[in-house]
Amino acid sequence: MEKQIKEILTSTKTIALVGASSREDKDSFKVMQYLQNNGYKVIPINPFNLGKKILGENVYSSLEEVEINIDLVDIFRPSDETPNLAHQTVKIGAKTLWLQYGIENQEARKIVEKENIIYISNKCIKQEYQRLFLKMRPVFPVLQSN
Repeated sequence: MEKQIKEILTSTKTIALVGASSREDKDSFKVMQYLQNNGYKVIPINPFNLGKKILGENVYSSLEEVEINIDLVDIFRPSDETPNLAHQTVKIGAKTLWLQYGIENQEARKIVEKENIIYISNKCIKQEYQRLFLKMRPVFPVLQSN
């Protein structure tokens, strides 16, 4: 799994962050900012912020509205919402579905793995980046700024 995650984080260029928040105190905002600071293009997905910008990027209401190729879908939403998001991930042709720490769903897993899309769950993408590339093991990774 570690080798696979390192390959994902190395090959990924564009990430759709579902559940992106414009509030600086939210984990999704901190993770988006961190990913941007480390060279990723991050597209925020949040129907409640449609028409706004988060960290300089236009907000979309769904994955299907994004007109550029998405390599990885990173989800900050409740587990029960992930099967629908898994179907959208398949439809847009992303390579990886990543469910943040505390989020898991076997139905979502089956949906994407049936289409040869990699499924990662219950892991913080920021923490994994720090662990694999910066050799950091923070206890509360999203609370650290960089």
